[in-house]
Amino acid sequence: MATVEISGGRKSYGALEVIHGVDLAIRDGEFVILVGPSGCGKSTLLRMIAGLEDISGGTISIGGRVVNALTPKERNIAMVFQNYALYPQMTVAQNLGFSLEISGMSKPDIRTRVESTAEILGLTPLLARKPSQLSGGQRQRVAMGRAIVRDPDVFLFDEPLSNLDANLRVQMRAEIKALHQRLGSTIVYVTHDQIEAMTMADRIVVLRSGVVEQVGTPMDLYDNPANMFVAGFLGSPAMNFITGKLAADGSPVLTLDNGSEVRLHTSPQGRGGEPVVLGIRPQDISVDPVGGTPATVKVIEPTGADTHVLADLSGANFTSVLPARFDKAVGEEVRLSFATPNVHFFDPVSEARIL
Repeated sequence: MATVEISGGRKSYGALEVIHGVDLAIRDGEFVILVGPSGCGKSTLLRMIAGLEDISGGTISIGGRVVNALTPKERNIAMVFQNYALYPQMTVAQNLGFSLEISGMSKPDIRTRVESTAEILGLTPLLARKPSQLSGGQRQRVAMGRAIVRDPDVFLFDEPLSNLDANLRVQMRAEIKALHQRLGSTIVYVTHDQIEAMTMADRIVVLRSGVVEQVGTPMDLYDNPANMFVAGFLGSPAMNFITGKLAADGSPVLTLDNGSEVRLHTSPQGRGGEPVVLGIRPQDISVDPVGGTPATVKVIEPTGADTHVLADLSGANFTSVLPARFDKAVGEEVRLSFATPNVHFFDPVSEARIL
């Protein structure tokens, strides 16, 4: 296994720069996920590590060796794509062993490697089948096996679960995480799904428009987002934001544009009388029939364990995760409490986190 280091990484297509001076250090054996919306540059960055995209500036090192000028084969990496990229005319065993065959490995050694990999991934009963005879999850395991059998320094995953249905994605997330724990391998994984990132990663790299917004453990990014983009991207349902002005005397009250007041648990010191953006996660909003801020129920979504409620608060839509036995109807008033220590405050201009 190996470390991966990117220093001042840039990628341009003519005059258009899509990766802007990325610095990133991935430790040996670490599971790092690149996450962000479509078009943020995460797949481009992964392809730069793989050698499938030339780097326009900076350096990429794998295992301490600068690989800018090396071909993908010379980098000793293995990549798993979202479309599986299996050879339809070959059996599972042949798909697994093909790269070893073209590298000149002996047939007995290939057989040993293939059988060992198949056992790790639960593919042994399927070795004689062809891809057309496999389910989506089985095909994805074969694609992963084809990478594992090569014993690379680094595994690169490019949205490998995006073609699977919801239940299968949950199962495959657990399988990939268990595989990482078993192999102790260095993995760089790309996804647009923040749930995948939160549940699988040792560390998450949040990208926006080719720039790294924040790097950290899942819970560090969830609890301490650097800015509104990170705060709103991580977490499901997404964080709520509302703009208002803090009380001039420093008391924990936010006055909204229409003059209504939201009572808080705390407010940032030294910001009295200033405009701020309040950020609060749906799970941290509660019902308070006495002291809560009035809002109008717009949508009710029961999920079984709890109820998601979209409400209008002085012209702003807020999502709350409330108890399963929510007793209000659409159009009725509900009084919501924001008096939780888990609120966040952001600067309305820079969008940086204040508190």
